[in-house]
Amino acid sequence: MRTAIWATAATVAICGLVGVTVWKVYPGAPDNAFAECGGGASSAAIGGPFELVNAAGETVTDADVITEPSLIYFGYTFCPDVCPLDMVRNAEAVDILAEQGYSVKPVFITVDPARDTPEVVGDFADTISERIVGLTGSPEQVDAASKAYRTYYKAHTEDDPEYYLVDHSTFTYLTLPETGFAGFFRRELSGEQLADQVQCFLDAG
Repeated sequence: MRTAIWATAATVAICGLVGVTVWKVYPGAPDNAFAECGGGASSAAIGGPFELVNAAGETVTDADVITEPSLIYFGYTFCPDVCPLDMVRNAEAVDILAEQGYSVKPVFITVDPARDTPEVVGDFADTISERIVGLTGSPEQVDAASKAYRTYYKAHTEDDPEYYLVDHSTFTYLTLPETGFAGFFRRELSGEQLADQVQCFLDAG
């Protein structure tokens, strides 16, 4: 695993962060299956089908991407600090889990399709870790994926049409191929803490 923090223009300040409400639903599992694993909980569904474009320019669906337990993060490559740090953390957790015998896929979905072409998201993902799958798409495809996961984002193009920032939620979502969304994790967790929580979900599932 190659780990690095993505460098951005020095003129950019910090990512805008906006919290949202998220839920935990695990179809087919007992209501208390993940009771001791952390994460949010509610009766509302989160996650679902999406169609996006990978780094090779190929259209892929959620079924193509989520072929194993996956940690999904919505962000953008021009984000000056939050997104790279969160993805480095996610990659670290995946490496820790791999050492313990668990295969988990880190996924990055951009919320800035205007600038994040397939090549750009591919370079961003590969710079942090060769394990990361970078995804983009049309504005409509990205918006549909964001709505499926109940995420928030808003591009401030009025401030600067080229070097604008994007407000966005910063949760990481654990999704399982057989059952869908299982839980979410806040960015305050370290890589080791995230790995421990994800392992709890996988063992309970």
